[in-house]
Parts: sequence; structure tokens; C-alpha cells
Amino acid sequence: MKQVAIFGSTGSIGKSTLDVLRLHLDKFKVFALTGHSNHKLLFEQCREFKPAHVYISNPSLACELAAWLRDAQLATEVLSSTNDLASIASHPAVDIIMSAIVGSAGLIPTYQAAKHGKRILLANKESLVAGGSIINQAVKENHAQLIPVDSEHSAIYQALPFGYSSLDDIGVEKIILTASGGPFLNTPYDKLQHVTAGEAVKHPNWSMGQKISVDSSTLMNKGLEVIEAYWLFNARIEQIEVVVHPQSIIHSMVQYQDSSIIAQLGSPDMKTPIAYALSAPQRIESGSSRLDFTKLSSLTFTTPDTKRFPCLALAWEGLRRGGGSCAVLNAANEIAVAKFLAGKHGFYDIPQMIESAMNQFASSSPHTIEEILELDYEVRDYCQA
Repeated sequence: MKQVAIFGSTGSIGKSTLDVLRLHLDKFKVFALTGHSNHKLLFEQCREFKPAHVYISNPSLACELAAWLRDAQLATEVLSSTNDLASIASHPAVDIIMSAIVGSAGLIPTYQAAKHGKRILLANKESLVAGGSIINQAVKENHAQLIPVDSEHSAIYQALPFGYSSLDDIGVEKIILTASGGPFLNTPYDKLQHVTAGEAVKHPNWSMGQKISVDSSTLMNKGLEVIEAYWLFNARIEQIEVVVHPQSIIHSMVQYQDSSIIAQLGSPDMKTPIAYALSAPQRIESGSSRLDFTKLSSLTFTTPDTKRFPCLALAWEGLRRGGGSCAVLNAANEIAVAKFLAGKHGFYDIPQMIESAMNQFASSSPHTIEEILELDYEVRDYCQA
């Protein structure tokens, strides 16, 4: 019986994780749940899964949640200190953590889980974007497992031999990440200047939170995935390619030196990569619908347009610059997206803010988690001004 801590249990990934766990209560036990402010949903999740601990970041809501749990005669302990996230991730009883907190807030629990040798199901791509080198070192030194949950990286992970040493040793020529193109795939440049946040969050294929939906609309989500793939698979920049595949059926591919391409296909449902990450290299039921090839009309592929979607080009630039550039890009993007969602600026103000921050902090070179967090704070302060 593996004990699982879910960081971000009230979000779409967290809820999908619980959907999968519900099918395998003989294999997994929920040890802890964490959420930001949705205490009503956390309470319902606690009633069903009865974790030892539940974390909520709002102290006043924590008091209300604790009262509800007492009334329901549940022994779940309510936590609300920021240090509690690290404590849960490093707890000796925890075998697996689902890192699904949105943004750089997931960096600390992911790092602590790596330091304590856990199996990390990584949905929080910002952890590797901001602190890839440090996270990877902690994983290696402490024999942790880092298994991607993003559908694209999971596809790559599944298309590679389990436990391989390096991409070159197994003859990998390149990794091909697929992108749906988001809701504005065919929207002309002049019209993109006037799109609204409400339009941006309407993803054609996937059900996601607002921030990641906006990232998909700008192709920054794919840019972050490029950076994540660089660290996950110890790839060279030139080994990573992006193609637009609107149907979201092929989740990504690996091209080998003999010209063979191995692709992972499936319905656009996050429960599939979650189930694989929980059980790899074995496979368990996910609850996802089966793919019916007879109902597929076509699979199409195009090159991404970095003029209409400059955020993708900025991610490549961040990798090339190195140092703290990717951490800067990530922090600036979070603030820019928040302003766009709040109606404070337009679609193309997002890449402009990111580029401005990358230039402002071009000399940054953090070497510790603490330095990354300090840089993150400085970039956010700069972008909020």
C-alpha cells in the first residue's frame, strides 16, 4: 500500500489523480491533500479519502475546515503554515507525491520530495523551468524518481526504454513535442491583439485551470514544456522540436537515429499519464476512454508560428541564455498572465513583459533554491510595478 500526498488536490490534475486512486484503493492510500482556498472541496475530499493531513494556505479557512472535520468526527490534521508543505513532502510515511500546485509555489515541495528520495509525479512544470539543475541534482543524489505527468512528457517517457542512461546511448535523434495550438491556432495576428481572457481560457481539447489555459493560448505552455523536456531527459537544445497537432491524439514522439519514430497516442485525458506515473513501469486502469481509430477523420501537423506566438520563441531564448533566464521567464509569465486574466493588459502585453524582465535580469545566475526564490520575488516585484 503506497502512501500518496497530493499537492494541489482541488485543481484539475489533483481531482483527476483522485479519480485514478479511487479505482485502486487496494494499492494506494491518500496521506495528505493540499489546496489554496477551496476549503469546501477539500472537506469533501477528506470525507471520502480520510487523509492524515490536509493543508490549506488561508489560515481563517483552515479554522473553518478544522471545525467541519471535527463535526464529521474525522481525525485529519489541518495545516496552514507554508513550512507545512515541505514537511508533508519530506514525511517518512510518504512514498509518492503528486506535484500539481500551479506556478513556482510548487518548487519547495518538489525539491523536498527529491531530497528525501520520493517518487515525484511532476505536473508542476515550473519546478524544472525555474530550478531544473538543482532539482535534477537532488533527484540523482537521493535516488528519487521524477516521472512526468504532462501528457507530452509522459508520452516521451513512455516512448523511451525504462531506466535508460542517456538519449545518445539509446540512439535518440530528437524529441518531438506536440502542441494543440490552443484556442487561437487560426486567429490572425491583428485579431489576436484584441482577444479577451474569456476567449483565451476556452481550450478546444483539454479541461484545465485558467493560468495553464492562457499559457496554452500564447503557446507559453509549450515553451515551458520545451524547458522541462531539456531537464527531464537531459537533452540538448537542438534535440527538442515542437509541432502543432490540433487533434491532441499523438501526445508526443521520439525519433531515433535509424529514422524510426515511436509515438504515444490516446484520448486527451490526464488520467492516462497520471495512472502511468503512479505505477510505471507497470500499467493500471486509468478510467480514461479508449481511442477509437475508426472515428478519427485526420491527424494534421504544422510548424508553430512564433510571430503570432512569440512566447514559444522566448522559451527557446531562455534556454540559450542559461543562468537564471528561465526562472525569470517563468515568474514574469505568471504575473503577466494574472494581469491579462484581470483585464489589466492585452494578449501581446504578456510576451512584452516577459522579454522586458529577461533583459532586466539578464545577469542573474542563482545556484540554490533560496536564490531562485529570491530572484522569483524580485522579478514579480519588477513586473507588478
